[in-house]
Amino acid sequence: MSGGLSGVLRNRHVAGLAGALLAASLFTVAHADPVRFPVKSRVIEHFKVGSEETRFGGVEFVGGLELTASTIDLGAMSSIRLAADRSSFIGVMDTGQWYAGRIERDADGRPAGIADFSISTMYSRDGDVHKAKWQMDAEGLAIQGDRLLVSFERDHRIDVYDARSPGESLPIGSIPILIPKRELRDNRGLETVVVAPAGSPLDGAAVTVSERSLNRDGNVFAAILDGPKKGIFYVKRTPPFDITDGDFLPDGDLVLLERRFSIAGGLGMRIRRLPGESIKPGATVEGEVLLDADFGYQIDNMEGLAVSTDADGVSYLTLISDDNHSILQRNLLLEFKLVE
Repeated sequence: MSGGLSGVLRNRHVAGLAGALLAASLFTVAHADPVRFPVKSRVIEHFKVGSEETRFGGVEFVGGLELTASTIDLGAMSSIRLAADRSSFIGVMDTGQWYAGRIERDADGRPAGIADFSISTMYSRDGDVHKAKWQMDAEGLAIQGDRLLVSFERDHRIDVYDARSPGESLPIGSIPILIPKRELRDNRGLETVVVAPAGSPLDGAAVTVSERSLNRDGNVFAAILDGPKKGIFYVKRTPPFDITDGDFLPDGDLVLLERRFSIAGGLGMRIRRLPGESIKPGATVEGEVLLDADFGYQIDNMEGLAVSTDADGVSYLTLISDDNHSILQRNLLLEFKLVE
């Protein structure tokens, strides 16, 4: 199951609350009423346009959905986490909102639709639900024990919410991000926050990775935020790709989602796997590329990635896109099976 959710859902008491956490009770909000609406889904059967191929690099395409709704409220999804059932999900939007719902699957386990979708405004540290976007630009989400960790750009920080009632509560604290704020670029900051599985090389530690805040060597600032290996490290950047999200595999390897865009080169997406044992203070980590796709594939502005594991121990990568509330972009949910 998701590295970010593993700490929560290995705890049987919290696992029993998973459905409520990831669906209805999350949005029982006293002063920021949730918005619920139907989401229409068009099934994406083939990842590569015009091809029935399913194997791409280190992953196998399972299926996907193109999501639409009759309201502009659908969009801006920047991170996602799945529950142990690989169905219920929770996420954050870069407009400062929570979203949640459930993936419906066909008989073969492929995504077939979205149900019970709802969104709710996120409380800021002072209790305001109407902050400007630059103050509530939520980009990353992780679950560590009974806490939700949310990373924000522009006003660079990682706030902590109570996982039992995040939509009802103010942040209960913040985590020191270790990376000097002078090193974090305005709209290229803390794009990713993840939590390593217990017993892995980082043993439950929280990790943050920036989008494109670079050191003198042109590599990306990142940090292990707690535990015995606490400290700053770097992720090797390969221009023009920038990091948009990530999650840990059960073995402790870190999977990163990256994107590129230019007028000349168009849109691209890449997935990279970083060995968990290589992540340590002072290190520059590169890893291996699992998937590299351009606009000849069913992609858009891919922003969120979650790891989940089925009953047989097979790991899956679930990706979502951010349409920026633009009619020129799409909200996509794509799923791949990791090929070991």
